[in-house]
Amino acid sequence: MEDNRTNLQSGISLIETLIAMVVLAMSSLGVIGLVWTSILMNHRNKVDSTQTMLAQSILEQVNSTIIGSENSAITDCDGTTWAISTTPGGSTVVNGNIDYAEADPPDDYHMNYVVKVPCAPDGTYQTTYDVRWHVDILGQAESLPTNTYLVTVGAKKLGSSGDALVDAGPLTLRTMVGN
Repeated sequence: MEDNRTNLQSGISLIETLIAMVVLAMSSLGVIGLVWTSILMNHRNKVDSTQTMLAQSILEQVNSTIIGSENSAITDCDGTTWAISTTPGGSTVVNGNIDYAEADPPDDYHMNYVVKVPCAPDGTYQTTYDVRWHVDILGQAESLPTNTYLVTVGAKKLGSSGDALVDAGPLTLRTMVGN
């Protein structure tokens, strides 16, 4: 005698398939979140690296000017030449950091540095950085003149949201310069 009944354990039911799809969708959402966070952090690191490069460039210009030529300038990717003043004074410093709340920093102590790729006037615009600096003469007394300066340079991407995940915060570098 033959058994014509089908095996109840064969195949996958529709409910099992739906549960598997829900589990797969939930795990995919977690991976998408990680990829999105990685993209944001990559952008933030690019901004942070560019800010650091610009601040270091200004520090080097100030250093070479104080030690040598007395005049300095830097040209951004838009072709704008910015004068770099190295006489004591400059942008406001609060607690050792450049104060970006200052609405109108002194001329020749700030620039809006334009970044393009490639770095040429006909390159594709990327962003603009607000770069500011302050120079203090150190240890100068009437009887003991000095040639030592404290240079504070800050860089901040214009229009940054302040969201630490998306945008790097303002960067401040300080160094002593002199001969």
